[in-house]
Order: sequence, then C-alpha cells, then structure tokens
Amino acid sequence: MHTRNDIIDIKYHILYDAVMRTTLTIDDDLAAQIQEQRRRHGYSLKRVINALLREGLQSRQERPRAKKYRTRVRKLGLRPGFDPVKLNQLVDELETEERRERED
Repeated sequence: MHTRNDIIDIKYHILYDAVMRTTLTIDDDLAAQIQEQRRRHGYSLKRVINALLREGLQSRQERPRAKKYRTRVRKLGLRPGFDPVKLNQLVDELETEERRERED
C-alpha cells in the first residue's frame, strides 16, 4: 500500500516553456530511505531524488571495462608416434579396455 509520502510529483520544462508533471510511485522501503536522507541532511525531496538519480546513472556509465582474457598457446609436447587428430580414438580404446577388465 502506498502512502502520500511515496508519491512524488516532478515538474520540468519542455519546448516553449510547457510544464509537464511526472508522478513516480516509489516502493515503501525506498520512500523510507529517501525520507531518512532528507531528515539527516535537511535537503528537499527534489534535491535528494536528483542526487540519487545522478549517482545511480553515473555509476552505471563509469563501470570499468573488463580486461580482455587471452589464452596462451602452448605446444602439447606429444611423444613421437601420437597423432593429435586420433586422440579421441585412443581415449575410446582405453575406455573399452578398462570396461573389459572390469567385466572379467
């Protein structure tokens, strides 16, 4: 349930000084936090809302980009006689051999 304190009217000017009003319905927990900031700092509702919106929007824009992850290429160092293309075949043969040993 929303109370009168958590509905905010904001005026702003658009072309030719036409005034437009926007009504925001704010959740009770946020309204309580906003009221606490107003009380603590002695600021107007407009000032607190504008500061919080600016802070939130700036933090979204200023996120540092993650560094590109690069994988280092290394030689496999296979012993002579191993064909890297046939490694899956080798794994299949080893699994088959292991299954036979368990069955015996």
